[in-house]
Amino acid sequence: MLHQGARWAAALAVAVAASACARLATVDSNALWKIVDMRCVPSQQATGTPGQCTFVDLDKRYAILKDIVGRSQHLLIPTDRITGIESPLVLAPHAQDYWVDAWDARRYVEKSVKRSLPDNQLGLEINSQYRRTQNQLHIHIDCMRGDISEALARHAKDAPDAWHWDTVGGNRYRIMRVTTLAEASNPFRLVARDNKDTDAMANQTILVTGAGPSAEQDGWLVVNSGIDVDNGSGSAENLLDHACHVADAP
Repeated sequence: MLHQGARWAAALAVAVAASACARLATVDSNALWKIVDMRCVPSQQATGTPGQCTFVDLDKRYAILKDIVGRSQHLLIPTDRITGIESPLVLAPHAQDYWVDAWDARRYVEKSVKRSLPDNQLGLEINSQYRRTQNQLHIHIDCMRGDISEALARHAKDAPDAWHWDTVGGNRYRIMRVTTLAEASNPFRLVARDNKDTDAMANQTILVTGAGPSAEQDGWLVVNSGIDVDNGSGSAENLLDHACHVADAP
């Protein structure tokens, strides 16, 4: 058992590492890539533990990292070098279904807030190339804002696989209900159908949340917009709540 001095030293080392990562992220657009590639993956390979990350899957080639922002926010980060939503690699024939993996990783959000949440109170999000600070693909995994979940509920029974435009959180988005996040319904592929090139995809933002309390039964809502859309922001991160207030509701 660690004595008090050793425990204090260990806690200080963790705090210093977290502070260093925070500073690194503010000045280095490759900070996430360096954490995953230089720390998490080597640790998993050498010791079977994910190091600074929460989880590393060497076979599926992604890591889960607790973000320094928020009580429950986690990030899915590929262990391959993929810059972001604009990368052709996300549309390659045998590309990993990162959205499926990110959705499975919502359990880490629930562990952080120490309670289970309905699927329509959990969300995944990726920013456009012009609304991000990091040049390594990362999908945000966190709680939804309560008012946004309520607004999106009007799409819970939409016929699947059709886009419907709506104003949500003050910005314009198109919304599609899907019954899977894999293969042809992979959100990257859905958005790329009418954003055919790298430049068009670079403008896009995507959010995914449960269409109802059980996504397995109710499906998912894919929320998409672009910088070039009137009242579009190129980001849907403001639809998430990094303070996860829904977890505090009775």
